[in-house]
Amino acid sequence: MPTDRPTVPELVEAVREFMENEVQPNLEGSVAFHTRVAVNVLRIVERELANGESLRAGERERLAALLGRDGELDELANDLIEGIREGDLNVDTPGLADHLRATVLSKLAIDNPRYKSYQRALEQDV
Repeated sequence: MPTDRPTVPELVEAVREFMENEVQPNLEGSVAFHTRVAVNVLRIVERELANGESLRAGERERLAALLGRDGELDELANDLIEGIREGDLNVDTPGLADHLRATVLSKLAIDNPRYKSYQRALEQDV
């Protein structure tokens, strides 16, 4: 159990809940709209704090396996882009489509897990 309380995730959650439950219901017009946007941004930050590191680690592991070497995520991702651009990697490359699908699903899990296509994709994986 952390000794430094509140934690960053707890702080973000507290601000989001305050804005969502106390501030937002009392607003109208463009301020209400921008408050909803801010609440959604805080939800993204909460998901990033909770799962971002493990999702990036999974992406790095998939890329390392796909490219046959280890490295930092950004370096491997750039090598993947370059390999696709140069034609060295394509839809017939074993594991590429699975990696791309998993990466997109990971990003949607953070950005918008309520996206209907994301939900359908998860149902297909069951």
